[in-house]
Amino acid sequence: MSLLNEDSFLPPDQEPPSQSPMEPGSGAAKPPTTPAELPLAGDPISLAATAPSPVPSYKPLLPEDLRISWSWLHFAVFLSFIVVSFFIVQLSFAVYYAGPLSHLSNKKDFERFALSKPGFAVGSMVLLYALVLLFLYVSLSVLPGLPFWRTLGWRRITRPNGGRPRSPWLFFFAGCGLSFAVLVATYKLQPPEDVPIEELFRYKNTAMLFMAMAVLVAPLVEETVFRGYLYPLFAKSFGVASSVIITGVLFGLMHGAQLGWTWSLVFVLITVGVIFTFVRARTGSVFASFLLHLGYNSVIALITILGTQGFTKMTPTH
Repeated sequence: MSLLNEDSFLPPDQEPPSQSPMEPGSGAAKPPTTPAELPLAGDPISLAATAPSPVPSYKPLLPEDLRISWSWLHFAVFLSFIVVSFFIVQLSFAVYYAGPLSHLSNKKDFERFALSKPGFAVGSMVLLYALVLLFLYVSLSVLPGLPFWRTLGWRRITRPNGGRPRSPWLFFFAGCGLSFAVLVATYKLQPPEDVPIEELFRYKNTAMLFMAMAVLVAPLVEETVFRGYLYPLFAKSFGVASSVIITGVLFGLMHGAQLGWTWSLVFVLITVGVIFTFVRARTGSVFASFLLHLGYNSVIALITILGTQGFTKMTPTH
């Protein structure tokens, strides 16, 4: 019995046509045997039951830590802003010290003068870091998405299968252990004498301020930029594994100038950057890679200060 009775639509004086049984071999059409061959019945429920269900086609959702609101166009503007800001900051400090700089005759004298002035050598870096964070805050706050810090990956460190959040101390001490491993691996590596970072250590005040910046400022800004901003942008286009490598390479190359492009040391920092990014990808949290970075820089700074007795006694190789 169907929901609609088809016989009720016939005129009153017309009787339903009688159906005579068909004899086999009379040439009559073969009755339909599949749902697709059946005529359209008046019962929509029966029709829906016999019709094949369509297979939904959709793309799987990205992990929460990769759902970002910025694009490659934003990245191009961001990169242009960094380049312009770098030159403006350097020019501003050069104008401020225009008097002493006018007596310098070559590039080497200029570098030594800049390193002897903590405000010039370290202050310009801190100012550039501040401008980078300011640009990200202003530009990303007008885009749809999560709150500023959370959309850049700053969230609690959870386990992959759920459960209680992981202890932050685990990642901090892992960063400390990583720094000892790097020190052992680079023990025999001797950078050239004119490496900028080694030259900076000749000036106690500048070196101490640089170490403070490396512990208190650099991990925050660098993790926000590399693991919070760049990594998810790369991961959406190139995949997680490739983006871990790409982000690590860019991180190591950023420090290349400080190391005088000593490629053995640059490769070590690339490896460190890959480890930081892997932890970020594994945990889905920039907070994890930040703690790793903080522990790493803290131990490096402490050992450097103790080894040079507060930058008052440099080793013979320096």
